Amino acid sequence: MIPLMTLLTVALFVTSLVDIILRDSSKVKHLPKVVWILIVIFLPLIGSLLWWILGREYDSARMPAPRAQRATDRPGYPTPRVVDTRTTEQQMADLEREIEEWRLREELDRRRRASEGGSTSPSE
Repeated sequence: MIPLMTLLTVALFVTSLVDIILRDSSKVKHLPKVVWILIVIFLPLIGSLLWWILGREYDSARMPAPRAQRATDRPGYPTPRVVDTRTTEQQMADLEREIEEWRLREELDRRRRASEGGSTSPSE
């Protein structure tokens, strides 16, 4: 039993080290790659398990969709709320453009009514 556990620990250790070394730095979570390598070297079993649980970022394309997203695929469930990712400055600029566009449309409508022989008063 002990040789089997040793073999599994060595296999996990080697697999973890290879995965850390070959993985892009942007796909490593919480700590730099060098620190993860040191953790796995000095604590082979615990470090390897920590790497696979905490340190590795998994591709979302290969992972199943989160439960909330899967629930929306079925009829009768609400769709998830859309979050606006624009900055406050971008939102304000868009609002100012909308206000200006609305003002220009009102001006065009007023001029169109005036050119058609109607009155320019907004009460009609």
